[in-house]
Amino acid sequence: MTDPSALRQSPLHERHLALGAKMADFGGWQMPIEYPGGGVVKEHTAVREAVGVFDVSHLGKAVVRGPGAAAYVNEAFTNDLGRITHGQAQYTLCCDDATGGVVDDLIAYLVSPDEVFLIPNAANTAEVVRRLAAAAPAGLEVRDLHDQHGVIAVQGPRSDETLDALGLPTGHSYMSFRAVDWRGQEVVVCRTGYTGERGYELVPRWDDTVALWDAVLEAGEPFGIRPAGLGARDTLRTEMGYPLHGQDLSLDITPVQARCGWAVGWKKPAFWGRAALLAEKEAGPARLSWGLEGLERAIPRAHMTVTTDSGAPAGEVTSGTFSPTRKLGIALALLDPSVTAGDEVLVDVRGRPARFRVVKPPFVTPSTSAS
Repeated sequence: MTDPSALRQSPLHERHLALGAKMADFGGWQMPIEYPGGGVVKEHTAVREAVGVFDVSHLGKAVVRGPGAAAYVNEAFTNDLGRITHGQAQYTLCCDDATGGVVDDLIAYLVSPDEVFLIPNAANTAEVVRRLAAAAPAGLEVRDLHDQHGVIAVQGPRSDETLDALGLPTGHSYMSFRAVDWRGQEVVVCRTGYTGERGYELVPRWDDTVALWDAVLEAGEPFGIRPAGLGARDTLRTEMGYPLHGQDLSLDITPVQARCGWAVGWKKPAFWGRAALLAEKEAGPARLSWGLEGLERAIPRAHMTVTTDSGAPAGEVTSGTFSPTRKLGIALALLDPSVTAGDEVLVDVRGRPARFRVVKPPFVTPSTSAS
């Protein structure tokens, strides 16, 4: 068990303790998993039906700055920054150049041709920064800004009303961002999220995060806002079929296998892992990500084995949970290419085979479109 004193803490740590949050190690950070008064299910439901607020300050923050910064990032990561313009953000992947495995999935904010702000996953930030710095041409600065910014996610169909009450900008297009002055504090407001619902991610300076969190909770009170922990964040993203690095993406799981080819600029002349991923795409992956929805009472978890009706090996669960919206077990799984949508398979749930149907995610239709 990790010693809590060895874990990093969010700028909102004392707020979580005051709310009575259940805390746990997540990516080397002590973060809230759920809050009293309903726990994961009520927090999940608030995001689907009203509005929830998450502290995700554990997410990494980094910058690539200098002449040609955007061009350099475009040659490193999979997605094509040429598809977006300044003031827009993009989901992309940092892959290993030799194998095509995923070092991390992250969001790139295109500030200008000479500046790209990055939000990687907490545990992978140092490695992403290391790889970028090692390959950067002279004149480019690559900096880890992990402790200089907090991140607050406001998610749900009433997120616009919540931010409107604060005087923060709303209504800009999906994956676009605005840098604004809010009560004398600089805040970046981006139309992004990890829940499938309409929502925003707010990036204040580290020391301003507490004031913004308090203001969001106050502004959202008339709209049914709830603080939500990483437990609800996981059930929400799984219902949408969104991958989690370390489970559904990893150095051993490529974008082709994980069905993230949409985040690869296949026509770009260069990006890390290009040759390996093109070869895998041409040959066809040895396994492919699918969704599984329960046909009986059972909750699948990562690493549980999947077999066919005849008992032949079919693959392994990468993420699994109980869906609060559907009221059944759901999972993402890497399966043999012979498996297809509509097939029924068996998942070994603690020694008992449970029947699941193979489907293509998402498992739910959000109450409000993210876009």
